Amino acid sequence: MKLDLFKKQWIDIVFEGRNKAYGAYQLRQDDSKTTFRALIIGALVFGLAVSAPLIISLIPDMSNNDEALDQKIVTIKLPPKEIPKDLPPPPPPPPKVDQVKFVKPVVAKTEEIVEEPPKVEEIKDKKLGDETIKGDPDAPLSVEPVGTGPSVVEEDNNIYNTAGIEVKPDFPGGLEKFYKFVGKNFQVPEEDGLKGKIFVTFVVEKDGSLTDIKVLRDIGYGTGKEAIRVLKSCPKWNPGEQNGKKVRVLYSLPISIQSAE
Repeated sequence: MKLDLFKKQWIDIVFEGRNKAYGAYQLRQDDSKTTFRALIIGALVFGLAVSAPLIISLIPDMSNNDEALDQKIVTIKLPPKEIPKDLPPPPPPPPKVDQVKFVKPVVAKTEEIVEEPPKVEEIKDKKLGDETIKGDPDAPLSVEPVGTGPSVVEEDNNIYNTAGIEVKPDFPGGLEKFYKFVGKNFQVPEEDGLKGKIFVTFVVEKDGSLTDIKVLRDIGYGTGKEAIRVLKSCPKWNPGEQNGKKVRVLYSLPISIQSAE
């Protein structure tokens, strides 16, 4: 039997004895339809691409219409707005009163009096000022501008570092006296061979008192708490200064501890 490849007989021969429910068999059956459909779609797309310039040329140009609209615009002058004639006139300004120069009373000798103060009758219904001015009832009313008043200076509560401050805080008499005060009041734990350094920080306030006392490192046995107790009982320091004003300064220093042998 002669096999025609343009017919679907060869598909049955190829898939003879195989699973025809598999998708490949169905794809081979619909191959001709798929090819024909693709050919039709491709022809339509090609024809649309070729005829695109002709379609565009048939679309009317809207720019000419815009020019025609611009040419038809005409400027129209509106009549002036009428002001109602029944409005009442504005009230006249209040008349200015006379001003009398006020001479401050001063205790002096009779021969030294240069100018006498005005009498009560002269200053009645009149303003008091540095000089005598005759009021003009017909003068326009004017108002002096209002000032903003004195500026409020905010208090500087920032905490400065000793590295960049102009006047550093110090203990009265220097650090040597400070360490003598610590050594006299610090109660060292009774531990053999106990020695080391306690690193503390605190803020020297504007009044010289010590606040925000912190122990960064201690040697144990309650030495950190004892250092805080001693610093809280410490006399006031000389506060630091910045731009001529007392400021809060963060201070840090080590305290050496050594037990008695």
